Amino acid sequence: LVLADDTVLLFVFFELTTLCSFLLIGGQGLKEARPATRALVVTGTGGLALLTAVVLMWSVTGTTSVTETLARSGEIAASPLAPWIAVTLMLAGMTKSAQVPFHFWLPDAMVALTPVSAYLHAATLVKAGIYVLMRFSPPFADTTLWTVTLVTAGLVTTVVGAVFALQQHDLKALLAYSTVSQLGWIVV
Repeated sequence: LVLADDTVLLFVFFELTTLCSFLLIGGQGLKEARPATRALVVTGTGGLALLTAVVLMWSVTGTTSVTETLARSGEIAASPLAPWIAVTLMLAGMTKSAQVPFHFWLPDAMVALTPVSAYLHAATLVKAGIYVLMRFSPPFADTTLWTVTLVTAGLVTTVVGAVFALQQHDLKALLAYSTVSQLGWIVV
């Protein structure tokens, strides 16, 4: 995901994290089926948003190379498709990184085994959304839509995650909500 210099390849690896998390969460039995499906639907929706952004960026720049796409940041920002690209990128990043209002899937996924929970919190899955937001911020960093939306969502996620974490008595639930809170700080 991080080493991909092609937006289509980046999308494929972005979605592989969704598939892996679904299989890891739901792989233990019927109890985990609902949270696994919820995680798949929410993060899969983000994947479709990323695919839309990739197609829109390709239509503006004529390339799928991440390096060339970002080199044409001014072209993307000046395009009439810029707001749509920004919104779909934010949707992709916010669903994968459990930002409010998409935060509910991550604590629900804690029904999985502890090593799976560690994967969800500390490794690729939730950081993939953060990575997409950071990687594709150059064309939109100076826009109000991008900045205000991400700062607001990140701050709300930070507070909501912290408040819910303080109400938990189960260690895995506490970890889940505190992770949501810290992901909010990273987005801010």
